[in-house]
Amino acid sequence: MGKKTIHVSDFSGTVLQPDDEVVRVVVLEHPDLVAGPVQLDATPIEVESIDDAALDVAVVEIHDRHGGGEPRRVVLTASEFDAMATDVPMAQLLRTAERVKPPKTRRSAEKVDYGTIEHAGKPHRGRVTEEEARLVRERLDEVNKRLADAGIREVDPSDPEHAARYGFPTAP
Repeated sequence: MGKKTIHVSDFSGTVLQPDDEVVRVVVLEHPDLVAGPVQLDATPIEVESIDDAALDVAVVEIHDRHGGGEPRRVVLTASEFDAMATDVPMAQLLRTAERVKPPKTRRSAEKVDYGTIEHAGKPHRGRVTEEEARLVRERLDEVNKRLADAGIREVDPSDPEHAARYGFPTAP
């Protein structure tokens, strides 16, 4: 049995041919976005008007007593923001304003537990634990759906490398 994957544009549903150029659009913020950034596939023609439709905006953080000590992020048009400067033009104000140092980031990233269904089957350099291998074997369809949705290679039990890595039986 073989598998055939058909790629379609997320915007229009148009079937994309193997030699078609695919444009990846990452949505970082949107009022309907609930679980973080997402990726959409499109054709170049479908996204060529994005730059023309782009707005000149100012993204600001308001640090005040509201919000329990956390800054509020506000997006407004650049012209609305510029109009707030009544003494000196905003362009001049921005050139002479005090620079903000970015917060220091921690180098120690959280360690990924591949022995959970959220991460089992993802490519990694480390040793595959028995728990990860068991999850991949027992819940292969679920693991592969999650991997495919994330644009990551799927686990193929007939691939000798995958069979050995996750403990799938191999043909004699």
